[in-house]
Amino acid sequence: MRQSVNIRTGNVLLGAFLVLFLFAAGAVAQSPAAKVTKIDDKAFAELIKPGEKPLLINFWATWCVPCVEEFPDLVKIDKEYKGKIDFITVTLDFEEELDAAVPKFLAEMKAEMPTFLLVTPDETAAIKSVSKDWQGGLPFTVLYRPNGEMVYSHQGVVKHAVLTGEIDKLLPAAPEN
Repeated sequence: MRQSVNIRTGNVLLGAFLVLFLFAAGAVAQSPAAKVTKIDDKAFAELIKPGEKPLLINFWATWCVPCVEEFPDLVKIDKEYKGKIDFITVTLDFEEELDAAVPKFLAEMKAEMPTFLLVTPDETAAIKSVSKDWQGGLPFTVLYRPNGEMVYSHQGVVKHAVLTGEIDKLLPAAPEN
């Protein structure tokens, strides 16, 4: 009898250990919540100043179905052009989503590009400071030369091949072997 109690106790302890181990392994395997930085008009203006590389900006929101459909291609573009361009995304989600839906979505997408939550009294004015072409729809994507000249803007889902073609025009040609 004593031996069966020890075996049962051992099995219970082993089971509890396995549950804890699997829970911890699952927590480690999941992507950590992505960081989203809240910015206002002034910080946004600083963020979009010309730099040394082409700048790609994408405006989106988690509640925007076309934005969600487009996002995997944006993550792919970020990976393909990492270090060659500056790429930021600006979410127009509600401020309450800063610590919930937005980071969760970014983690699910495995997004690594910097993401900002624009909090401003007038989103339209802020986005129009990026491009006069914006007509209020999302997603909205803009590409600039390093000197700050806008070379591409698109309202709606961007096609991967079109956007990479526009980016490639701004990058130095790869040396031929």
